[in-house]
Amino acid sequence: MQKITEQAGPYRHLERQTTEELLTNINREDQKVALAVERCIPALTALVEDIVPRMQRGGRIFYTGAGTSGRLGVLDASECPPTFGVPPGWVVGLIAGGDRALRHPVEAAEDATDRGWQDLEAHGINDRDILIGIAASGTTPYVIGGLRAARERGILTACITCNPGAPVTEHADHPIVAVVGPEVVTGSTRMKSGTAQKLILNMISTATMIRLGRVKDNRMVDMQLSNAKLVDRGTKMIVESLGIDYAEAERRLLLRGSVRAVLEAG
Repeated sequence: MQKITEQAGPYRHLERQTTEELLTNINREDQKVALAVERCIPALTALVEDIVPRMQRGGRIFYTGAGTSGRLGVLDASECPPTFGVPPGWVVGLIAGGDRALRHPVEAAEDATDRGWQDLEAHGINDRDILIGIAASGTTPYVIGGLRAARERGILTACITCNPGAPVTEHADHPIVAVVGPEVVTGSTRMKSGTAQKLILNMISTATMIRLGRVKDNRMVDMQLSNAKLVDRGTKMIVESLGIDYAEAERRLLLRGSVRAVLEAG
C-alpha cells in the first residue's frame, strides 16, 4: 500500500529556510486540512446518526489509538464531561501503552495486536457501544486488532485515517478518510494528519452531544462549574436568558448547580 502519510514532504532543505519561510509553508499546508475534512462530512454524518441512537440506549463511545492518535482520542474523551456535563464513562479514550504513553513513548505498544481488544474488554465494551479506531497511517496493529475483534462481536466500528485503502478501513463500518497529503516534515503525522484527526473528533463528539440534548441554543448548559471562569460564563447565560441581574443569576446558579437547572426552574 502506498502511504500518503509517508510520502516525501512538498518542501525540500527545510534547514536552509528562514523562520518566516518555515512558518509560511507550514501554514500553507495547514490550510488544506479543513478542506480534506469537509470532504468527510457525508461519512461523518452517517457515523453520528448511527452513534446517537446507541448512546440513547446506554451505549458508549470508545476511542483507541497509539501515539499522537491515541493522545487525541484521550483528549477528546476527557473534555466531554466538563463541557457537556456527562459522566466520564460516556466517552472513553484508550492509548496503546496505557496512561504512561500520554507523556512517554512506550516501546512497541502499538505493535501488540491482541492488546487493543484486551484494553477494550477491561472496560466491558459490548454491542451497544461504538468503537472508533484512530490511526493516521491506517496500519497500527493495536488499533486494527481492537477493531477486528469488536466487529466480530457485533460492535459498531469506525476509523479515522489519512490513507485511502488503509488496512484499518477494512475493519470499520464507518471509515473516515481525511486525505491531507504529505507532511512538511516527512512522516510527521502529528502535523496535518493530527490536525485533521482533532477536527474530526471535535465534530463527532460535539454533534453527538448536541443531538443528545446536551446543548441548548448554542450554550453549554450542562457544563461543570469547576472554576470561576465557568461560573461567570454560566451566570452570564442566565442573565441573558432570564433578564435578571448578575448577582441573582449567580446565586441561582450556585444553588441549583447548572445552567440547565436554573433555566428549567424559570
